[in-house]
Amino acid sequence: MGGKGITSKRALIDRANSSLVIITGLAAFLTVFSLVASKTLFSQLAYQNRVLKEKHATVLRLRSDISAGNQLETSYQAFTHTTTNIIGGDPRASGEKDGDNAKIVLDALPSTYDFPALANSLERLMTSASGVKISSISGTDDEVAQSAIGASGSPTAVPIPFTVAASGNYQAVQDLIGKFEHSIRPMQIQSVSISGDHTNLSLTMVAQTFYQPAKSLNIGSKVVK
Repeated sequence: MGGKGITSKRALIDRANSSLVIITGLAAFLTVFSLVASKTLFSQLAYQNRVLKEKHATVLRLRSDISAGNQLETSYQAFTHTTTNIIGGDPRASGEKDGDNAKIVLDALPSTYDFPALANSLERLMTSASGVKISSISGTDDEVAQSAIGASGSPTAVPIPFTVAASGNYQAVQDLIGKFEHSIRPMQIQSVSISGDHTNLSLTMVAQTFYQPAKSLNIGSKVVK
C-alpha cells in the first residue's frame, strides 16, 4: 500500500511538472509572439505614418502647383490678348511686326533647330532693308547633331552660326545693320567686313543667333521605406 501511494504521488508530481512545463512554454511562446507581433505592428504603424506624411506633402504640393498653373494661365492670356504686341505690331495681322506676343517669343527663340527656316528668316530681314542686294546667306546645317539634343529640365541656348553677304549704297548697308540690331531674334555679330565706296559697298557679316530646346517636366515617383 505504501509503495503504491508513493508511486501515485510521483505520478501526480510528474503530471504537475509536465503541466507546469507546458504552461511555462506556452507562456513563453505567447510572450515572444506578442513581442514579435507588437514590433511588426509598430513597424507597420510607423510605415503608414510615413506614407500618410508623404501623401499629405504631395497633396499640398499639387494644390500649390494647381494654383501656380492657374496663375500662369491667367498671365499667359493677359500676355497674348493685347491690342498691340510687344514690338508695336497688330496681334491679328501677319506683317513683319505682327502676331501675338506668344508667336513673337517663339520666333525670337525657337525650341527646335531649323537652319533652313533661319535662312528664310534672314532673307526676309535683309530684303526688308531698302536698296540692299543679297549676295549670299550661308552656314552649316547641323540638324543631325542638333537632333540629339532633347528637352531637359534646365535647357540652355544653343548658338547657330551663319554668314551673310550683301551690297548696296551707304544708307542701304547702314539700314541693313540696323535691321540686325533690332531683330526680334537675338543676334550676336562677331565680325563685319565692309569694302567699296559710299555708292556701292560690299558687306560681309559673321554672326550667330540661338535656339533653346524645350524645357521638360520630369514627373517621378518616390518609394517610402
